[in-house]
Amino acid sequence: MKKARPEPTCPCGLGQVYAVCCGACIDNGVLPATAERLMRSRYSAYVLAREDYLLRTWHGSTRPAQLGLQEAGPVKWLGLKVLRTEAGGATDREAIVEFVARYQVNGRSERLHEVSRFVCEAGQWLYVDGQVTPA
Repeated sequence: MKKARPEPTCPCGLGQVYAVCCGACIDNGVLPATAERLMRSRYSAYVLAREDYLLRTWHGSTRPAQLGLQEAGPVKWLGLKVLRTEAGGATDREAIVEFVARYQVNGRSERLHEVSRFVCEAGQWLYVDGQVTPA
């Protein structure tokens, strides 16, 4: 009897199976209920190079035409740590999520420390922009 392969854990760091965590948003269109969940799903989208999801969840006032993730070269995402959240729940209209994402480019370890701004429009959380803190 062939042993079933375990389902992959979600890259966002919550320890859940991808399909029921960020995969529900990225692959199946489920709207993240909070700004933090949107930020986590966007991190997973970067890990998976899902530019379509990143652009779809980016506020129209700041959304670029494209990100060029496929042309950017190999990036290996290593982990995400959420440092703080301000607001971002069901009754909020704006939120802040501060995080650190670790990654490698050409074998060199890097980190992205960002304070991101989100807005909720028509029941959907959207990424607006972020202030990057120098490493």
